[in-house]
Amino acid sequence: MERISVLIPVHNEARTIGKIVSQVKKIIPSVFVVDDGSTDNTAIIAEQNGAIVIRHQQCMGKGAALKTGFRHIQNLKFEVVITMDGDGQHSVSDLPVFLDAIKKKKNAGIIIGKRKIKGTNMPFNRKLTNLSLSLLTSILAFQWIPDSQNGFRAIRTQVLKGMRLITCHFETETEILLKAAWKRVRIVSVPVCTIYDGEKSEIKPIKETINFFLLPLKLCFFVWKKK
Repeated sequence: MERISVLIPVHNEARTIGKIVSQVKKIIPSVFVVDDGSTDNTAIIAEQNGAIVIRHQQCMGKGAALKTGFRHIQNLKFEVVITMDGDGQHSVSDLPVFLDAIKKKKNAGIIIGKRKIKGTNMPFNRKLTNLSLSLLTSILAFQWIPDSQNGFRAIRTQVLKGMRLITCHFETETEILLKAAWKRVRIVSVPVCTIYDGEKSEIKPIKETINFFLLPLKLCFFVWKKK
């Protein structure tokens, strides 16, 4: 069996992180939490529940937290990292779905959760943002990715090897998909629960859409600058 870890980037999630970590550890023992400059007891609670916690002294962004976690996990020679959020919107009960896909879909470098959006109580603006950005990401990636904005995903660490990520916020998750796809990494989807209880998302649809459109330009400029 491949060595699998779970990475949870968090910022002020003291209310939910303890329960999530304790539940995850019953399924996957190796849990890493990157505390992105929280001002509450997130890090302490995560540690008390068995997570290995890496701290940022100040908030640097979700992408920066992911990059910190990826480096740490790669150094420890894990073969797969499953990323999930610490606010409770990703169901721990879906982890076996990822484990099954990791076992059966050996040719997939990234396995990404696909939420059911139609018929849920997700706000219309978020539905529209998710659907439109998923379509555009799929076009740029040359393969169908129905829920590209979902951070619940399993990534084989070999995919991350040598991948220099230049973004630091929510667009980092899209950057990973595009850079992997351009290297002909196969990206597949598995069904996961849709959890939305009316909590306020940190994602700002207009800002993130603008960042999405700027991302290909940033990546092209980065490649040109390296030449």
